[in-house]
Parts: sequence; C-alpha cells; structure tokens
Amino acid sequence: MDTVVAVQPTPAFWASVREAVRGSHRDYTVGSIQRAIFLLAIPMVLEMCMESLFAIVDVFWAARLGADSVATVGLTESMLMLVFSVSMGLGLSATAMVARRIGEKDPEGAAVAAVQSIALGLVIGLAMGVPCLFLAPKLLQLMGASPQILAVGSSYARIALGGCFVVTLLFLNNAMFRGAGDAAIAMRVLWLSNTINLALDPCLIFGLGPFPRLGVTGAAAATITGRGIGVLYQFYRLFKGGKHIRVLVRQLRLNLDVMLRLLKISLTGISQLAIPHVAWIGLVRIVSTFGSAAIAGYTIGIRIVIFVILPSWGLSGAAATLVGQNLGAKQPDRAEKSVWITGFYNMIFLGGVGVFLIFFAGPVIRLFTQDPAVVPLGVSCLRILSFGNVAYAYGMVMLQAFNGAGDTRTPTVINFFGFWLLEIPLAYVLAITLDFRSNGVYLAILISEAAIAAASVVLFRRGRWKAQQV
Repeated sequence: MDTVVAVQPTPAFWASVREAVRGSHRDYTVGSIQRAIFLLAIPMVLEMCMESLFAIVDVFWAARLGADSVATVGLTESMLMLVFSVSMGLGLSATAMVARRIGEKDPEGAAVAAVQSIALGLVIGLAMGVPCLFLAPKLLQLMGASPQILAVGSSYARIALGGCFVVTLLFLNNAMFRGAGDAAIAMRVLWLSNTINLALDPCLIFGLGPFPRLGVTGAAAATITGRGIGVLYQFYRLFKGGKHIRVLVRQLRLNLDVMLRLLKISLTGISQLAIPHVAWIGLVRIVSTFGSAAIAGYTIGIRIVIFVILPSWGLSGAAATLVGQNLGAKQPDRAEKSVWITGFYNMIFLGGVGVFLIFFAGPVIRLFTQDPAVVPLGVSCLRILSFGNVAYAYGMVMLQAFNGAGDTRTPTVINFFGFWLLEIPLAYVLAITLDFRSNGVYLAILISEAAIAAASVVLFRRGRWKAQQV
C-alpha cells in the first residue's frame, strides 16, 4: 500500500530563521533537503562566526601593543593548531557516531557515545596541556621567536597552551551537539564564550577599571576564561537535555567497546587534521625567517581568512550531520544529494567573500594595523589566498562529508599528499629558493588547497564512503 504524505506549506523565511536559532526538533532524514541544510546551517554558521571571533579579537587588540605581540599570538596559535587538530579529530568521531545513532533512532546509543567521547577528550586534553604549561617558552623558541618575542609572549603561551584541555572539551562537546542535530546549543555556547572574551580582552590587556594590566597575556586569560565558562554551559545542557540528545546519570560509565571504536575513528581523524596543522607550523617557520613584520602580516592575513572561512565550516558541518543521519536511516542517495547542494551554497558564499577581499584587502588590513612594514605584507597574504575561495568551498564540504560518514581515512590520505608532499616543499622552493619570500608561502597554500579540492571531488564521486560502518 502506498503511503500518503501530506504536503506541508513552506514556512516564511524569518520563521525558519527563528526555528533554526531556537533549535529545531525535526527529523533530518525526511522532507526537504534544502530546508534541512538551512535549519542546520544557520546555527552552525553563527557558531563558526563566534569561533572566528576568538581568532580575530586577540589579534585586533594585540596589534595595539606592537608587532612582537602580534607575532606572539601568531606563533602560539600555530602550535595551538595541533591541539585543535586533536580536538577536532576527536570531534569527527563523536559527530559521526552520534549522528549515526540518531539516524538509527537510538538516543540511548548516542548518549553512551557522548559519555565515552568526553572521557577520552578529558584524558587527552590534560595529557597535552600539562607538559605545555612548563615547556611553552621552549616551544616558542623552537618556532623561531626572537628574545623580544620571548620576553613579551612566554606567559601568553603558557596560558594558551597549558589550558588546551578546555579547548578540547569545547570542540568535542559542540561536535556531539551538531551530530545530534542540536546545532543551536553549540551556537549558544560560542555566543556565551565570545561575549565573555570580548568583554575581558581589553580589560585584561590594558588594565581597565579594577583589572590588572597584563599586556598580551591578558588576551590568553580572557580567551581561556570565556571558553571555560562555555564548557560548563555545555555540560549543563548535555545533562539537562537538548532537542535530540541527553545524558542520564546511569549512563555515566565507561564502555570500552564504544570507546575503542571512537578511538579508532579518532586516530585517523586526528591524523587528518594534524597533517595540515603541522604543515601550518612549517609555513610559519618559513615565514619567521623574514622577521617579525612578516610574521605579523601573515598572522593578521590568516586570521582574517579564518574569520571568513569558519562560517563555511558551519555549512560543511551541516553536510556532515546530514550524511551521518541519512546513512543511519539507510538513505545514501539523499546523503549524497545533501552534499552537492551544500557545496554549491558554500561556493556562492565564499566566492563572493573572495571577490570582496581581493579588491578591498588594503582597507581590511588597515583595520588591524597601520604599521607601514606590516600592511603590504598582510595585503599580499589576504589577496593571494582569496583567489582560492571557490576551491576551499568545495574542498571543505567534501572532506566533511567523508567525516560525517565515518570515513576519516580518505581525507587523511588527501591531506597527506596535499599538505606534506605538495604544500611544504613548494612553499620552501617558492619562498627561499626562488626568493618570493612570504608571497611564495601564500602561493603554495593557494596551489595545494586547489589540488586538495579537486582530489576530494573525484573521490567523493566514487561513492565508497556510502558503505562505511560506524
């Protein structure tokens, strides 16, 4: 007997926005794909906008303290990228497993996966953070920091790197909420964290009111405080219950089978993200040979690129959730269609942003610094990288689609060839051997990202990810 499905009227645009921001309790394995993308992407994009503010606000205020302070932020952040890669790698496995259980209509299994993810993340976060608390100045020195940068930035690096377990939990918990379809909660977490960071940054950097003047160290203290309060809010919502996932007291126990499966997926996920982040460290090391002004220009330019690209990661996250849930519901064709539609939307967004930044790179860079030595270097960085926005748009959606299916191996292989075998050697040749200096690094990034995007599209079309078991 055929099933008769009632056709529902399409809600008004602003009604849909309100539903997305409040949090939708919809089943994303049925109905309009475009609407599912919209309801998931709006809070994810807003969440990523908030995450990108962490990257941009510290540089904005640090630029008022001089090039050495900006260089401190840039060198530390390049190392913190390794922490991000571990945290996001754990998040990939949590998103895939939670999304698959939700698609299978198994909220109990989703909650069990959440508990194991948190336990794993806490142990790994502390294992990374405690040594960094003591070794941060040495790590800065290894990155090529001058004595002036070490004097200014050692305390900043200790706080930022030593408190990285907070970053791990923040990324991991939000990944679980997104996988469950509770993207609005993840968005609110970043709103809360960023509001605190925005308020505390100038107070702690410049000593406003009753706050001590900590210089660039104040930026790290403000960020870790905002993120820490965000993690507490995450736990409150996780145990209170969101639209799709809730952890009960009786579920607070270790499940070695689930944890080992998470760890297996996480290892390739961590490798996948560690590869570009290690490459980033290599790029910063190459740029550091050209002095503090070059590092500052690179840092400001890259932070702006991150600021405009992170919202696109929100769209990509919507694709990952839809892939995971639709594979769980045994609908691989719907999963594939969701990815192509999301990629097109992402291309329109990032392409438009890229055109804007190509023409207005100068005024945008001058919002952060007027230093005549830094401005032209930052403009070159921003302008060259913006030519690759269309490639970035499709590449990130395809890679996240693999991750949403639980296939973290394919993106790992793509990243290995794209970043380690292409980007780093090419950057060295262009910057050092051919004497393009920092522009050579930016050209290498552009070329490697385009190659990664092309490889991702080809492998996605083959469809092997549809058979992935989680």
